[in-house]
Amino acid sequence: MTRPRFNRILLKLSGEALMGSGQFGIDPDAVAGLAGEIATAKGQGHELCLVVGGGNIFRGMAAAAKGFDRASADYMGMLATVMNALALQNALERAGVDTRVQSAIPMASVSEPYIRRRALRHIEKGRIVLFAAGTGNPYFTTDTAAALRAAEMGCDALFKGTSVDGVYTADPKKDKAATRFETLSYNKVLGDDLKVMDAAAVALIPDNAIPILVFNVRQPGNLAQEIEGRGTATIVQG
Repeated sequence: MTRPRFNRILLKLSGEALMGSGQFGIDPDAVAGLAGEIATAKGQGHELCLVVGGGNIFRGMAAAAKGFDRASADYMGMLATVMNALALQNALERAGVDTRVQSAIPMASVSEPYIRRRALRHIEKGRIVLFAAGTGNPYFTTDTAAALRAAEMGCDALFKGTSVDGVYTADPKKDKAATRFETLSYNKVLGDDLKVMDAAAVALIPDNAIPILVFNVRQPGNLAQEIEGRGTATIVQG
């Protein structure tokens, strides 16, 4: 399938993408690898911004299930995303990419506060903006934050980086008979509960006509290919 070449993209990464082959935390080699992929895509002239999860450090919903107050647990998860954003910022700047971290929870010592017009200006100047701390509110995931920021930044697409090359009828790691969708509608994703992103995030996207592209971010060179309209992925739209 021929896909359009996207210019301004929001890349959503899970926290797990930063822990490499480990079970917890941040793997410097994995972060450096991701930064290299992002720097390559940036070098092709694309405008990029990022939202990264915090599941490699702390999961608010999992903690709430074990008795934590849900709001407090979610705030702790937001702090984990700030740590991940700072790790990615460090790796990207080592790769020669100018960046800014903007946090939805004010942390003046380590980041800028999230200000939409300032973020847009950074992107226009060629910087990569890393949006941290989700939406700044409990009960919302970083998927929802990614959908929100993609709309606010006027992005052409939202790229969801995963460990598989798209959305399947079942988990391809467990079911060898699972088949990959080439395209999906927003309604199909919600109606069949396909777990592309959480329901609140997917519900926000259609009003802004932003396609969601699900691809394997761990395959070297794949991000740049996908942005150019090549490679293997599932695209959710319409």
